[in-house]
Amino acid sequence: MIDFDYQNNFRIKQTKKIKIWLIEICKKEKAKIEGLSIVIGDDSFLLEFNKKYLNHDTLTDVITFDYGDKKNIKGDILISIERIKENAKKYDQLISNEVNRVIVHGLLHLLGYKDKTKTEKIIIRNKENYYLDKLNN
Repeated sequence: MIDFDYQNNFRIKQTKKIKIWLIEICKKEKAKIEGLSIVIGDDSFLLEFNKKYLNHDTLTDVITFDYGDKKNIKGDILISIERIKENAKKYDQLISNEVNRVIVHGLLHLLGYKDKTKTEKIIIRNKENYYLDKLNN
């Protein structure tokens, strides 16, 4: 089950298409979604979680909480729409494209991909681009 939860006025369009896309990604990665919540908030919402659970006093576009394993996906993907809008402007992207990028980024973390090292960052970015192409085509 995939749920969308909104802590502000922003709404994701085409949630049905995104749900199908996420399920297909998991199939390709030989996993299944047992429970996934995608929560859209603002900077203060994510900052609260960042401080409380990760001991980070910084703004971020996405935080992922993993309650499953690489094959049985259970988790929360928290997204700051303020960071998304800023990044979309910075990288000359549509807001919807940036939202989709952080959603797939969060899902890739739940699938076991990391982004701490330079090599890991390249791998996860390539996966993001690959799956974003699948969504947009």
